Formats: sequence, structure tokens, C-alpha cells
Amino acid sequence: MLRVGFIGTGVIFNLNVLGYLHNDDTDIVALCNRTIQKAKDKIKKFNLAENIQIYSDYREMIKDEDIDLLEILLPHHLHAEATIYAAGHGVKVISVQKPMAMTLKEANEMIKACNDSGAILSIYENFIFAPHIRKAKELLDQDYIGDITSIRIKVAMGGSGGWQTPQSAQEWRLDPKIVGGGSKGSPVLFDNGWHAFALARWLVNEEIDKVFAWTGSFKGIDTPAYVVFKYNQSKEHVVPQYGQMEFSYLPEMKISSPYYSTDEFIEIIATRGIMRINQGTAIGNNMTKSDIFAPIIIIRDGKVENYNDFNTDWNQSFINATKHLIEVAKNKKEPILSGYDAKKVLKFNLAAINSVEQKKEIRLDDFS
Repeated sequence: MLRVGFIGTGVIFNLNVLGYLHNDDTDIVALCNRTIQKAKDKIKKFNLAENIQIYSDYREMIKDEDIDLLEILLPHHLHAEATIYAAGHGVKVISVQKPMAMTLKEANEMIKACNDSGAILSIYENFIFAPHIRKAKELLDQDYIGDITSIRIKVAMGGSGGWQTPQSAQEWRLDPKIVGGGSKGSPVLFDNGWHAFALARWLVNEEIDKVFAWTGSFKGIDTPAYVVFKYNQSKEHVVPQYGQMEFSYLPEMKISSPYYSTDEFIEIIATRGIMRINQGTAIGNNMTKSDIFAPIIIIRDGKVENYNDFNTDWNQSFINATKHLIEVAKNKKEPILSGYDAKKVLKFNLAAINSVEQKKEIRLDDFS
């Protein structure tokens, strides 16, 4: 039985806790939140055990409780501090919300602290556990549409349609010192955008060579934002591989979702076909029921193939991510997004933000 502790019981806790409910391998023993009542509310909301200990200081929780697996659901500027403290006080498996850290220096310190203590460091990335995205990855790895030549990731952020988030959660994302992502802060490229940067590497199985990015500004957020990048060619490809990302805010559009009013669309071009991965955060709404927005569409050999047989609730990606984390903890396995791999995502992400600030192309080998 793995003893689990949570630092942070904000909105995202509602999704991260799902994989632990009714799980015979885990026991949630402690919650930490600066506002004690918020933690109490979550115990009631999810019918958690009444004997769960509640703390307002995560240091006290880690010292007092014998925690095997720790979930860190804190604002970005606290990720490194909490990880290093947990690793130094005997926590065996540490799961950190995205983005991994504010800087590459912090990421290195987190990795070193975990290596020194023998702790497993895992960065939580639910998108790679969404059932339709995992199926798309399986087809790509099977060479179903040939050698990938390009990828395009479109993120659409609607003005309404999702769940309500506390004003405090919105405010800290507008504070550069808390949200991170350059001198002006980056709630789009660095916060929401992390998922796209992680998917761009994971789906294509190549590292990034160079990146160029541009962002606008709308009511304090860095949108619209555009990122173009070239992959390293670690092996010979038929056509050199490039990619692009686009982040757009649609203030007058309602994106129906039980979660955030955001959705994602991914197009992959390969030598024998085209794949479109439709929807992410808002999958399962009315759009999903339309043939033109099937979760996966493939054009190959003169035919159009639709893949529809998936659990289309976005919460399944969180449940699957937690199941993976529990298996990592039980069997002392390498997580799918280890600290080392997540640092590569962080470097790609920060290099794009640096490109915006420097107004030039950034080669990742030259970025530190």
C-alpha cells in the first residue's frame, strides 16, 4: 500500500485525485493547502477518508507523514523548492505538475536532489495518456502513415464554456514571478503551451534542433502565439522534419467542456498519409459526435479512416497517467516523462520564449 500525499488542493486536484479513488494500491494519508478549509472541502467532495491529515505547511506534512508518493500541485515558482525538500526528506516518488520548473538551473537541481536521494522524479503530463492520443502514437510507431515530415498543433482557447476557476488561480498566472516564462511571464506558451511542446517531441520521436517564435498580447496574456521548429535528424528521414504550433484566443466563442474551455487539434503529415488528431481538453462534446471531428482521422491509400471507439472524457487521461505513476512507484520503473526527459521539454519551451524576447531563431544546443 503506497502512502500518498498531495501538496495543493486547487481546481486541478479534482482531476489528479481521480486515479487514486477506490485504488487498492494506494492510500491518501495527507493533504496540504495554505487554506485548510479548501483541503477539508476536497475530502468531503470526493468522499475521502475522514482520518486524512491536513496541513498548511508542506514541510510539516513531509516531516510528520511517511509518504511514499507525493503529488505537487503548486504554482510554478514552487515546483523546484518543494521537490528538492521532498527528495531530501525521504519521499520515494515525486510527481510534479507542468511545467517542470521555472529555469533549466532549477530543473538540474531537482534532478540532482532526486538522484542523490534515490527518489523517482516524474513530471505529470496527462495528454500522452489520453486514449485517442495513445492510439495515434501506436499507429505512428507502426509506420502506418510512413515517415513523419511535419506536425502542426493548434490550441484554441475559448472565452466561455468550461468550468469556473477561482480568481486567485487566474491572478497568479498573470504574475511573471509566479507563472514564469520570461521577463513578462507567459500564461500561454509556458503554462498551457507545455502540453504542446511535450507532444511535439513524444509523437515524433525526435529532439528539437532550432525554434523561432512570435507572440502578440491580449489583456495581459501572450496570445496569439506562433512557434515554428526543426527537428534533429538522429536518423535518416525521407524529408527533413519541421513543426509548428499556434495558440489562439477566441474571446467570443463558447467551447463546451466540463473542464477548461480549450481544445487542441493536431495534424501530422507523413510520406504515405495524413493523420488528424481531433480534440483534447474538450473531447466528448458535440463536436466529437461529428464525423469530421472524429478523435482520429487518417487519409491513406486513397481512403479516409475514422477512429471513434474511445473513452472520450478528458478525465481518463488523468486516471491513466496516475495508473502509470502508481506502476512506476510499485515497480521502481522509469516514468514516461522523467525529470531528465522533462528537462528537454522545458528547454524547448524556454528556447521558444527566448526567441520571442530576442526576436531571432534559437538553436537548442546553444541555449542554456
